[in-house]
Amino acid sequence: MTLLPPLAITMGEPAGIGGELSLKAWLAKRHADRPFFVLDDAARLTSLARDLGLDVPVCEISRPTEARQCFSTALPVLAVQLRAPATPGRPDPVNAPATLEAIERAAGLALAGDVAGMVTNPIQKKTLQDAGFRHPGHTEFLAELASRAMGKSVEVAMMLACPGLRVIPVTIHLSLAEAVRTLDTAGIVRIGRIAASGLTSLFGIARPRLVVAALNPHAGEQGTMGDEEQRTIKPAIETLRRDGIDVCGPAPADTLFHPAARTTYDAALCMYHDQALIPIKTIDFAGGVNVTLGLPFVRTSPDHGTALDIAGTGRADPASLIAALAMADDMALRRQT
Repeated sequence: MTLLPPLAITMGEPAGIGGELSLKAWLAKRHADRPFFVLDDAARLTSLARDLGLDVPVCEISRPTEARQCFSTALPVLAVQLRAPATPGRPDPVNAPATLEAIERAAGLALAGDVAGMVTNPIQKKTLQDAGFRHPGHTEFLAELASRAMGKSVEVAMMLACPGLRVIPVTIHLSLAEAVRTLDTAGIVRIGRIAASGLTSLFGIARPRLVVAALNPHAGEQGTMGDEEQRTIKPAIETLRRDGIDVCGPAPADTLFHPAARTTYDAALCMYHDQALIPIKTIDFAGGVNVTLGLPFVRTSPDHGTALDIAGTGRADPASLIAALAMADDMALRRQT
């Protein structure tokens, strides 16, 4: 039987809960068929495991293929050296290069086929931006890395998924005012096409059913509460239907996410960040997963932040990282068939 290539986990913000999540995920999955390794500072993880009272030996590896050899007895670590010791809860821009190095190396390994996919621990965007990082987040950075490697523009979309709901925001890391100004027909069409393709290739849904959320209350109430539905959203839906995509809407967002409504679609396109993230975090705060659609490799992430307020306390819940690993494994198997 062909051995499954491992998954790669990035360190994330070293002052956050990423290291604790990685340690706890190994404890939960050390007997899994699909091994994983962490791109991180081995000395940091060893010290963190000791401080948290977690029985997690660390094994340094030099290449992904070595992860399987030690995975059942130790957490494999592909070394990424921190520039300064990480203090829980206190991000330091001096360690931003190591955080970014872990992401770039994992993406490179995924592009080369040396890993089945990458799972990213949460980053502290402001800390990275203080060190010169110019991207709003992981999604945009990974799109640039993939575009550079592929020699062409790679179009991506951010999906949040849990067992029972998948949501895809059309606008992401923008203020609400800027999101409304930015929203246009072309953007909705672009995200709809990426969503339909990703649901088929990564989730095995032959004919995905999309629903498009309205922007305004009551879908604009025939224009009395805003005309974006008529002017911007409906033309996008018509274009997607001409593409052969099963799509409906615009649907009032306040009736879109209750249990009966969720059975009628495979993914909801939402017009702005919180319209997508509030329902999924309400339904499954601990187990939601962030998926980047459109990349030439598998990428998932926990659907939460760095939790600086509890970093180093041992209270971090690894459920979302474990779910992200499981979803990455499922998607990698589907891509292989």
